[in-house]
Amino acid sequence: MIDLRDANYFVAIAETGNLALAAEKLGRTQPALTKCIQRLEADLRTELFRHEGRRLALTEAGSIFHLRMLGMLQYAAEVRREISDLGAGIAGLVRIGSAATAAEYMLPALTAELIRQAPAVTLELTVGMNDVLVRALVEKNLDLVFGPLTQTTRETDRFEAYPLVGDDVVAVASNDHPIFEQPITIDDLSRYKWVLSGRAVATRQWLENRFRSLGLETPRVQMETSSISLLPRLIAETKLLSFISRRNLTPGAVGSQLREIPLTETTMRREFGLIRLRDAYFTPAAKLLVQIAGESNLKADGGAMEAPPSEPDPLSIERDHA
Repeated sequence: MIDLRDANYFVAIAETGNLALAAEKLGRTQPALTKCIQRLEADLRTELFRHEGRRLALTEAGSIFHLRMLGMLQYAAEVRREISDLGAGIAGLVRIGSAATAAEYMLPALTAELIRQAPAVTLELTVGMNDVLVRALVEKNLDLVFGPLTQTTRETDRFEAYPLVGDDVVAVASNDHPIFEQPITIDDLSRYKWVLSGRAVATRQWLENRFRSLGLETPRVQMETSSISLLPRLIAETKLLSFISRRNLTPGAVGSQLREIPLTETTMRREFGLIRLRDAYFTPAAKLLVQIAGESNLKADGGAMEAPPSEPDPLSIERDHA
């Protein structure tokens, strides 16, 4: 039987490729790590590492063993959390990933109510692009993601989704952009350059697919950004067009200096909700947050909507690693 301590030592050695670095990371001696490798190789009757100069590289068997040990250590961590939570009640850490729009306009009220009902809970919030957050959910680095629901997260048995509120993503420009000087058609959007999120982000994929379906060239992207919060200022200063949530255009919001380009062809209707991985441990605190969200009045703010059938799949990157 493999000892969890040996598994932890092995993973550290595999990831550093160096006994000295692994020993420093773990606070152990190099001889202790050498004995760990010897124990494992004797037990498994195969070599796990080979020397490549000063580096320890995994053999083929070592690579497979590394993946299995990562899973075992992750499972052990979930067991610890679950048993600890049984003793502590609604407490512990909830790791939430949130799209920028949800983090600014929807999440504050929900987390405030969670803290009111469960003062012992601690929260770890990561704001980012939806594709990055869902990947972190798959890797079990997050408990919940609050963001747009895609076809994959709605329909697959791998995820459990809780729809909450509708949202529109629209084409925008600065208030004084020349595009507003005359009646606007979809063809006019091809005359200007854009600032958009990365190619893996669902909103950009949807916009490019919409242009193609209308027989147009995809938007000419002059600038990409991984920070949605920077987009409104970039758009206003550069006179580039962009594609952001309509919620950002309300008075006092981050995009109040911007103006919607009113075209139905470039209005993406989407739905926000909470997403969890079905086979991950569902902590009492995370369950309470889902319950609070379901009982909230978010749906009164925009209404629930059906996700468009052509909505792209931001998890194509995840399938590559399946």
